[in-house]
Amino acid sequence: MAVPATGAVTPRPTRPPRRTLPEVVSFLSALPGAELAPAEVSYAERSDAGWADVVITGISQDSRAVVPGDLYVARPGDRSHGATYARTAADGGAVAALTDQAGRGRCEAAGLATLVVPDPRAMVGELSAWMYGNPARDLLMLGITGTNGKTTTAFLLEAALRYAGRRTGLLGTTGTRIGDEILPSARTTPEAPDLQALLAVMVERGVQAVSMEVSSHALVHGRVDGTIYDVAGFTNLSQDHLEFHGDLESYFRAKARLFTPGHARVGVVNLDDEHGRRLAREAAVEVVTYSAAGDPAADWRAEEVQPATDGGSAFRVRGPGGIDVAVSLSLPGDFNVANALLATAMLATAGVFPEEFLPAFAEVALPGRMERVTAGQDFVVLVDYAHTPDAIARALDTMRARTPGRLVTVLGCGGDRDRSKRPLMGATAARHADLTVITDDNPRSEDPAAIRAAALAGAREVPAADRGEVREVADRREAIRYALGAARPGDTVLVLGKGHEQGQEIAGVVHPFDDRVVVTEELARTSGCHGAALAAGHEAGHGAGQEGAQR
Repeated sequence: MAVPATGAVTPRPTRPPRRTLPEVVSFLSALPGAELAPAEVSYAERSDAGWADVVITGISQDSRAVVPGDLYVARPGDRSHGATYARTAADGGAVAALTDQAGRGRCEAAGLATLVVPDPRAMVGELSAWMYGNPARDLLMLGITGTNGKTTTAFLLEAALRYAGRRTGLLGTTGTRIGDEILPSARTTPEAPDLQALLAVMVERGVQAVSMEVSSHALVHGRVDGTIYDVAGFTNLSQDHLEFHGDLESYFRAKARLFTPGHARVGVVNLDDEHGRRLAREAAVEVVTYSAAGDPAADWRAEEVQPATDGGSAFRVRGPGGIDVAVSLSLPGDFNVANALLATAMLATAGVFPEEFLPAFAEVALPGRMERVTAGQDFVVLVDYAHTPDAIARALDTMRARTPGRLVTVLGCGGDRDRSKRPLMGATAARHADLTVITDDNPRSEDPAAIRAAALAGAREVPAADRGEVREVADRREAIRYALGAARPGDTVLVLGKGHEQGQEIAGVVHPFDDRVVVTEELARTSGCHGAALAAGHEAGHGAGQEGAQR
């Protein structure tokens, strides 16, 4: 059944601090920054003495998620002002609101004690942390940022910490984990009230260490304000999210915010990436460096890297103090060697040393990250989240070295996201794969055909001699069916872009769709009749012809 796109429900601590309204006003008024004027409080229809007795026990930016005792943050949004929903928040039990002058009247009309500040978003991170008792101070906080590799590194960190005997929390793209409980995630990095509530719940449940992804959006919007990471890691930076940041320089500066004293104590930075080298020079905190290419200038190095017979990698890690250990990694590709090296360096910097956790790397499996789907077929099928030109190239190059036959890829581009990367994604796939099937990803509010056309245009710009076969199959299931039907013994099929996702968003509605499930279903359907499936895929009317010659 299709459902509207909505967020996940965030658990709350069972014993939150109780803050009076005057205490909240005092905290807001003391926040540093010349642009943050002292909070102005309006008392609407109640007396000053009455409002002074108000007790606040939580904070929410979503009127639908308000619970009794909440402070409702009513700030400007992309489509509407949060104050529009102040009445809903009040009906849900909110007792006060934090808003700007534009939202003041509607919050007062809803009967909420209204705190007026110039920019609510700029305050909500610090306020949320304080409201929930600054839970990050009671946790070992490990944060990872970068274009690609955040999720894998976060999983490696969590697996290593578990192996080393720590009770862990995980926050990221694929979900939230508190000990053994798994919760869905609406964002890579939660909004500040949700983040701090989750951290407070983790503290209540005895979590000792948290591994989390920190997105550039989160850094710009202040979602992690009020949180200081014991160790912050940087993977790499390549084109993505330019619909939000505008240009690569702004994107870099957003990532670099994590490596400042207000957000991190120590940074671990990739010297193999040009932006990592720049960050190592410019970071305002202590920096530890790593290099999967074995750069002798790096503090931590991966050397003697070899593909393993199980499809992963084997290598040695050499680090400070004469550390020299052998590593077996279950995940394929040099990019995953870099992720494992980053995790190792971050953990060692935090005081957890390789001998305590390295065996965990041999067993790690990630949902939708080079995830193999097997149903007895005589070719390899992998589902991966790669959705940037760089990630696509890395995934295809990794499997080229491990594939005796052809590389076949299914690829789409997300709607309402960086449009400039779409032709680059199409070109990258066409250049690196023998057959590329361009299809829909999450079109969101955009015209799916226009998105596909942009990717196809990029593919067509690749010279014919350097280009594999390119086809357009609009329906994603049909595209997967076509690719599987085209596969021969010894080939590798990579279904890219959505990875772990379990839905496809079209025109604001999320339809159930999991690439892994669809691949399994289509493998069963096409078993023993690849040729028939290939013909069916072509005759379905979705093909837009062939571009280039098969390599």
